[in-house]
Parts: sequence; structure tokens; C-alpha cells
Amino acid sequence: MDVLIVEDDDAMAGALTAAVESAGHHPQRLARGADALLSHRNFQVILLDLGLPDMDGLEVLRKLRQVTDVPILILTARDDERSVVLGLRSGADDYLVKPVKLVELLARIEAVTRRAGRGGGTPQEHVIVLDDVAIDLNRRTASKAGSPLALTATEFELLALLARHAGSVVTREQILDALWGDAFLASSRSLDVHLTGLRAKLQKPGFIINVRGVGYRVEAASG
Repeated sequence: MDVLIVEDDDAMAGALTAAVESAGHHPQRLARGADALLSHRNFQVILLDLGLPDMDGLEVLRKLRQVTDVPILILTARDDERSVVLGLRSGADDYLVKPVKLVELLARIEAVTRRAGRGGGTPQEHVIVLDDVAIDLNRRTASKAGSPLALTATEFELLALLARHAGSVVTREQILDALWGDAFLASSRSLDVHLTGLRAKLQKPGFIINVRGVGYRVEAASG
């Protein structure tokens, strides 16, 4: 299992890395919250310190929770009740106060990853059909009423992402994170450009709905 350790203290990071490796996992250590926001998609669990040099760990936690359900364990020296409650309410799966027993940490990692996997997986659809639009996820092709759509790679990824969540809102942050690996770009103009191009090629007014201030939703009957 790939474990992201977000910790600015070298000694603590070294101890955590050694403990995670001893359990057969593959750790990577980052010291900055901004770097964690860019790299989180490569990991199955995140160990997050709250006292980071560039931004508060709770802010990192809230931003991660906008785009991912990966288990996150807070490891911090903040042991007051308010911090614990705030951390858990902000989306942490567990909260451990330093100094932490490494055996306990490994047990907590196993526990949260088990909980995360309990729902089991549902078979992935290979072809999604919405009205007269068909998206072949394996071949990475799309068609409308049987005619191929000449989509760019990014336009296809955008359409596939929205189609997988048809009927539900996909936030701008989720789209930016999935397509560009950065949910928090200072400017997301590129998304607007690709969305305009996709809509023009689909020629289906009302198919991709703009949910003001939140994101986008595909509203169509399944085929």
C-alpha cells in the first residue's frame, strides 16, 4: 500500500517512514501541504500533520476532502478537545496525538483502510449510454446517434467523468483534480475552454448543466 506522510519534522518523518516500511507498505514523505494537494492521487492512505510550514493542516484536510475519499489520519501535537473534534468533523478518519506508538499507528492504518474497502467494488461499466451519446471507456471513443465524436483527449476525459456521475453534480475542484492533478489552480480557465469545445461538438443543449457556483451535471436518461 502506498502511504503519503505529510510531516515537516525530519526526525518524526523518519520514524514514521521506517514504521510504515516495516509493515510492508511504501511510504513517501512530503513536508508541505501544497505538495500534498498535488500528489494525493498516488496514495491509498495519508498521514497528515497539522503544523505544516506553508498552510494549516486542517485547511489541507478540507481541500483534500473536496476531491478524495482516501483515508486520512491526523498525527499532531494538538491534543485539545476542540482540535480533535474539528479534525474529525473536517473529514479525518482518525486522530492521533504525538508522540504516537508506532504499533498503534500501524493498527489504525489497517483499521481505516479496512473500513474504506468494506463497501466492495461494483463492476466498472465499459460503455456508458446517455440518450443518444455512447462513451466507450476502454476504447476511449464517443459517439452521438451512431456517429463518432472527434473529441480531444481532455474533452473525452471530461465527458467520461461527467457521464460516470450522471445525475449528480461534479464540482469544478473534482474535475480539475481528475484531469489536471490540481484541484486548486489559481485559474481554471482551461476547464472552461475544454467544456465549451465539448458542448459545441455534442450539440445537445441542456445535456451538460451548469450548477452555478458548484460545478456541472449531465442530465440524461441511461440507455
